[in-house]
Amino acid sequence: MSVTPDITITLQDRFARELPEMAVPWQAEVPPEARLLVLNEPLADALGLDTTWLTSPDGLRFLAGNLVPTGAAPVAQAYAGHQFGGYVPRLGDGRALLLGELTDADGRLRDIHLKGSGRTPFARGGDGLAAVGPMVREYVISEAMHALGIPTTRSLAVVATGRPVARETMLPGALLVRVASSHLRVGSFQYAAATGDLDLLRRLADHAIARHHPDAASAENRYLALFEGVVAAQASLVARWMLVGFIHGVMNTDNMTISGESIDYGPCAFMEAYDPDTVFSSIDAWGRYAYGNQPTIAAWNLARFAETLLPLLGDDVNESIALIEHAFDGFHAYHSAWLSGMHAKLGVATDVDTVVPLIDELLPMLQESHVDFTSFFRHLAGAARGNDEAARGQFVDPARFDDWARRWRALGPDPEAMDRVNPLYIPRNHLVEEALTAATAGDLEPLHRLLDAIGDPYTERPGLERYASPAPVDFGVYRTFCGT
Repeated sequence: MSVTPDITITLQDRFARELPEMAVPWQAEVPPEARLLVLNEPLADALGLDTTWLTSPDGLRFLAGNLVPTGAAPVAQAYAGHQFGGYVPRLGDGRALLLGELTDADGRLRDIHLKGSGRTPFARGGDGLAAVGPMVREYVISEAMHALGIPTTRSLAVVATGRPVARETMLPGALLVRVASSHLRVGSFQYAAATGDLDLLRRLADHAIARHHPDAASAENRYLALFEGVVAAQASLVARWMLVGFIHGVMNTDNMTISGESIDYGPCAFMEAYDPDTVFSSIDAWGRYAYGNQPTIAAWNLARFAETLLPLLGDDVNESIALIEHAFDGFHAYHSAWLSGMHAKLGVATDVDTVVPLIDELLPMLQESHVDFTSFFRHLAGAARGNDEAARGQFVDPARFDDWARRWRALGPDPEAMDRVNPLYIPRNHLVEEALTAATAGDLEPLHRLLDAIGDPYTERPGLERYASPAPVDFGVYRTFCGT
């Protein structure tokens, strides 16, 4: 039922109007007992939403998708995707809804999107629900990514539904209110291309250009320029993941955005001991989406995106393929972005070529000694200040580190610059689990303490020592789950 809220909220239905073939009108289920667990007040302010109203009964109904502003048209979005390399022609929002698009305080269009709001026609046998733990995880990780300066979808609120959710055990249910530049994915283009409807594919591409890559509209070949824009955005994004040790866990093509934002924080986590083979996802038995594989997988996903655009590039298929292959060279920007980031992490100017051999030598040393990736670079800043004991003590062969550090110090590293790019506080896996377990049991205090720490990741603060420390030895092997 559509009801006008007391406070005027205008949600556009641009996606639903422009791409009706990819939008199924739908309504969120009404939770038996909705209760606000956490509200992102700074994000609400940025969206021009009244936080006092959002905490009211009507505001809560809006967050749950049951009080729909006049003119809005909630839809479940259709998309396809390669999941762990296998193509699935019809995925879509099985437990999610796009409520509509909102213009934020800076004039930017943002999707307001629900996750865990009930079954849709794309549910494929699922219950359409979500539990408190996975929704809190997405809130925590997305806010950490935002604080780290990494493009990301964000979380406006987690709402407890009062409906039990059957997983391995019965768990308390919740839904997430997510905010994104859009929810257009590589999988969206795969779905449109598979229909064989060239007009639909063209309208989708034009929609993506207008929303995310407007400069492409004036290019000689707008659709080639769109591809180049997405390649550049994803190359930069994945480089930033790698520089902070983030592992997405499920880099399916339906989880790669056209905007270049990180999306769908399911079995994701931050690496602690440096190891390119690190995998946290319980469903990634072969390590397809291991930390070290992420750049290769991103390129593979972009190749699938390129395939969808070929019909738009021109009548000559061979010429179109040649154009795409040339445009694909843009993914080389990944290595440039990563290398520039590594220079910054080491506190050395990017025009110092001699740092590359040091990087190549350092990473195997970190792996061999199981050195914590995040804390090492903070300790290394201490070494740049003349106190190298904390960094040196992490290596099984301190003399080897001493030799490396001598050559690194000769480059004149800047410790203050290092502290500005090397986080002290990340969502440590044991602390995330602590917060999720407590939130599931109704205790939100550990969650708020964790959010406070990761909200300012670069500034050392007294009393937060445990948030800067690796997991205790008895934490064991960490596995995360997708939550469905």
